Order: sequence, then C-alpha cells, then structure tokens
Amino acid sequence: MATLLVPANSNQQFAKSAEPALSAFRMWCAVVGSTLGAFMAVLNIQIVNASLADIQGAIGAGKDDGGWISTSYLIAEIVVIPLTGWLARVFSVRTYLLVNAALFLVFSVTCAFAANLQQMIVLRAIQGFTGGVLIPMAFTIIITLLPKPKQPIGLALFALSATFAPAIGPTIGGYLTENYGWEFIFYVNLVPGLLMIAMLFVSLEPAPMNLGLLAKGDWPGIVMMAVGLAALQTVLEEGNKEDWFGSDFIVRLSVIAVVSLTLFLIIEIKSAHPLLNLRLLLRRNFGFGVVANFLLGMALYGSAFILPIYLSRVQGYNSEQIGAVLAWTGIPQLLLIPLVPRMMKVFDVRLLIVVGFSLFAASNFMNVYMTADYGSDQLFWPNVVRAVGQALVFTPLSAIATAGIEEQNAGSASALFNMMRNLGGAVGIASLQTFLTKREQFHSNILTNAVSAFEEATRDRVAQLTAYFMSHGVSDQATATHKAVVAIALRIRKQANIMAFSDTFFLLGVALVVALLASLLLKKPGQLSEGGAH
Repeated sequence: MATLLVPANSNQQFAKSAEPALSAFRMWCAVVGSTLGAFMAVLNIQIVNASLADIQGAIGAGKDDGGWISTSYLIAEIVVIPLTGWLARVFSVRTYLLVNAALFLVFSVTCAFAANLQQMIVLRAIQGFTGGVLIPMAFTIIITLLPKPKQPIGLALFALSATFAPAIGPTIGGYLTENYGWEFIFYVNLVPGLLMIAMLFVSLEPAPMNLGLLAKGDWPGIVMMAVGLAALQTVLEEGNKEDWFGSDFIVRLSVIAVVSLTLFLIIEIKSAHPLLNLRLLLRRNFGFGVVANFLLGMALYGSAFILPIYLSRVQGYNSEQIGAVLAWTGIPQLLLIPLVPRMMKVFDVRLLIVVGFSLFAASNFMNVYMTADYGSDQLFWPNVVRAVGQALVFTPLSAIATAGIEEQNAGSASALFNMMRNLGGAVGIASLQTFLTKREQFHSNILTNAVSAFEEATRDRVAQLTAYFMSHGVSDQATATHKAVVAIALRIRKQANIMAFSDTFFLLGVALVVALLASLLLKKPGQLSEGGAH
C-alpha cells in the first residue's frame, strides 16, 4: 500500500533520475547555447558602432543618416524583447528560439552585402528583431530550467552577454575593421552562431505549438507597446541631432510615445490576460532590482558610448587603438565573472551588489580630472576598476531581483528586466550626448571669454605662435598671425571638450550612486514575503 503514497508525477521523476548525466548535459547545453546567442545579440550593438564610419563610407551614407544603422537594430530589439515570452508560448520555446537563431545568422551575413543605406537599415532592423529574441530567452531558460542552487552559475554566464559583450565589442570591431574590412564584423557571427544552433537543437525538447493563443493575444497592448517603444527609442536616438523639442519631428514622436505607452500601461493593468505582468514591479526586490538595472544600463552603455568618442575626438585614436584601450574593461570581467557564483555562497549578495556599484561609480569619478595627455595609460586603472565593478554587480543583482518569481511569471520578469536595462542604455546615451554638447558649449564660452585680446598673456601667446609659424615656412606675417589665432581657438575647443568629458563621467558616477542607493533597499532572498518558487 506504500506505493499509493507516491506522487502522481513520480514516473517523470524516476525517468529523470535514470539518466542524470544526460539530463544535466542537455540542461547546461541549453543554458550555454542560449547565453551564447544573447552574447552575440548584445555584441552586435557595439561591434557595429566601432566601425560605423567605415560602413557609412562603403554604402554612401551621410554622417547624419549613418546613425540609423544602429538605431534600426536597437528599435527592433527593444520592441521584440517584451513579446518574446508570449511568442515562445505560441510557437514553443524550441521552435521559436531555433528559427530566430537561424534568421539572426542569415541576416547578419546579408548585412555585409548591403548596397546602400536603405538596404542596410531594413536588414539591420530584421537582424535586431531576431537577435532581440535571444536575450530574454536566455534569461528565461536560466531562471526556469536550472535548479535554484545552480542559477547563479547560469546568471554568471548571462552576465558575459550583458556586461562583457558591450565592453569587448569595440575591441573586436576595431580589430576586424582595420585588418580585414567592415564586412567581417557580420561574418564573425557565423561560427559561434552555428555552434549555438547545434547546442539548442540537441538540448531543447520538442513541444507542440499553441497557435490558439494568437486569437487570445493582448493585441491592443502589443500594438500600443510596439508603437510607443519604437517612437521613444527613435526620440532618444535622434533627439540630440534634431535639437530635441526644437524639431517638429521629435515633438510628434514624443507625443506618440507618451500616449501609446500610457495606454499600454492602462491596458496591461486592466487586461485579464496581459502581455506583461506589470504587478511584478510591486514586489520589493524585483521593483528595486529593475530600477537598479535601468541605471546600470545607463552607465553600462553610456560609458561604452562616451569613451570611444573621447579617444577618437580628443586623442585621435583609430578603431583598433580604441579597441585596445577598451579591452581592459572586458578582460578582467572574463576572469572574474566565473568566480562570482562562488562569492555569492560566501558573501551576502547585497554586499557584492553594493561593492560592484561602488567600484563602477569610482571608475567614473577617477576620470573627472582629465587633461590633454589623458590617454590609454591613464585610462588603464579606471577601466580595470570598472570591469571589476561590472563583474561583481550583474549576477547578484539578477539573482536577487528574480528570487521568488514563479515559473508562469518568468517570461514577464525576463522581458521587463532585460527591456529596462536596454531602455536605460538608450536613455543614458541620449542624455550623455546632449549633456556632452551643452557642457562643451558652456566651457567653451567661459574659456573664450577668458582669452581676451586685451590680456597681455594672450598677446604674448599670439606673438610666440606667429614667430613659430614664420620660422616654419609662412612668409606673410598676417597669415602667420591668423594661423596663431586659429591654433589658440583649436586649443580652447580641445580643452572645452576635455572638461565636458570630465563632467560626463561625473554624471555617470552619480547615476551609479543612485543605483547603489536603490540596491540598499533590496532584501535577502530568504527574507522575501511574496514567496513563490521557480
């Protein structure tokens, strides 16, 4: 009679225990394969940015229009991330993930054959739409497939895509562009992409599609979300170039974004079957975790955006030299991230998060007092400190934010967590672009007013430079004097730029201090009141 006490699902449990090695292999194969896909999807943002000038020249795109090569990818990616959980239920995880992984590779290669800007924008948008699927799906697989004690290891692997990929992207992009040509930044996806598809093919269980969910889909919410996020992303990407609200185009898009996203929130709260369970944000750890993750995205993508511009504009570095400098924001992470799960067993995860944010903030504050000689050597230690901070913060933050999330809510949690980090990156880049421009103008005005023709020091400097130019081949004194004045103006502009970049790094540090304060409000997973299990 003892057999009557065996649970109804005991046959499945016995079947699993009969082949534990095979089950563990397939489980980890799915985790590694999906995180490899997430790594490639994130990498394709930064790897293209590092080679944007070369791509623009090759396809005949103007300087202002070339930004759409990146913008189209980002818009498609941020729109598809919230849809992924629902579409995975419709088409099954295996089918949905494999099809999008294959399409990602196909459109990566076709981007290398784009003949003009229009083709490149369309191909990059489709690449972003398929690549965007890979990011939340990897996160979902980790928090649903892995046992809870093993999840920190999976999240550490995912951290390689979230923090290591943006750091190493410019390095890979710069090296490939300088040595082989910009096309190879798209070809580089082929080998790891085929490996990813093979791993997912052998590890994910076939499951029937549930096309009936399409008829029950939250279509009003989907439409409002897609329109709102696309409009918002476009505003953030193009706002600085279009002079923000001085442009009718930006004003119209801003109104569309506000109205659409407001309607989306109302629909999701009232819907019986919402696309995203926004009530998860009311849970203490997930809500504050999302806030910290949003600010992390601002600093993560913002610093990856600002530093290459500084090295190019002020120091005159080429793509490969920039990549060599940024490599030190990635290499330490590659060494440290695998150790983080062990550290989470020894230390309170909240302490790791605080230390991580503190180091990341400190790395930006170290760049506040920049000079004209501030180059690769001076950036070495700030970049190493930044790398250590990023490595320490992401895995513990992901683990504590998703602790207690039920399996049925895993899709919504993954979508919200990853979407907000990407949205934070978009907000960060847009804010820093505008802030950098305004601060450069501010410092330029102050320095220009200080350099007056009535000042003896200015007249002496002009005389010295005039003599220099006349001793180096300029025979006409008026021409030499003009060149001296231009040289002083260029020096003023360079100094204003350096001071503006210093201010920008200070702003990034402040954002990370705010993220640190949000992380102080997190509870240990064992103290959570909402309960729930994976």
